Amino acid sequence: MIGYVLDLVGVAVFAVSGALAAGRKSLDLLGVVVVATATAVGGGTLRDLLLDRHPIFWVSDPAYLATIVAAALLTVAWSRARRPPGNALLVADALGLALFSIAGARIAEAAGVPASLVVVMGALTGAAGGAVRDVLTAEIPLILRRDVYATASILGVCVYLALQSLGVDRSICTVAGMVAVAALRLAAIFRGLHLPVFSLADKEDAGSAEP
Repeated sequence: MIGYVLDLVGVAVFAVSGALAAGRKSLDLLGVVVVATATAVGGGTLRDLLLDRHPIFWVSDPAYLATIVAAALLTVAWSRARRPPGNALLVADALGLALFSIAGARIAEAAGVPASLVVVMGALTGAAGGAVRDVLTAEIPLILRRDVYATASILGVCVYLALQSLGVDRSICTVAGMVAVAALRLAAIFRGLHLPVFSLADKEDAGSAEP
């Protein structure tokens, strides 16, 4: 039951981030719903395909699509009544990342895969939908930028698994994992936390400038 609730809340939050991204590109209502849907189900769909889970989670339960459409349209209505803050998209995405990362990890656990794959599936569930959204709206995916993004998902799932290995109640592990993901991602947004960047451009330019 907890996993199902996490999934529904997760798709709603990611649908909000997708709708906000579509609004920044001035898409029509159909475009908003399409981007919101792709954002909300992209990661979970890829996870289910890799784990050979059939039917795909949102195909078998119409509540998912209903939640996505409702969240997208409510976002449009709210945005027309009151302009959302500039960082609303990033905050919504951070919350969706936290919810979906741990929800994906729990589903992977239930499938009986090793802990390393639980981490991979959790990160994939959390990050892939945002990547699809960014591609559809012609943005460089957050996962490819220097911002802490997939790293937050990976570390949050590791916290979740580590606490479970210590015998902590699973519901507490779930909350702790989500808090870890959200806290790290929000720190990246508001405090400029980022990973080291690998760049050869300066060295190549300096080398070409030498006589």
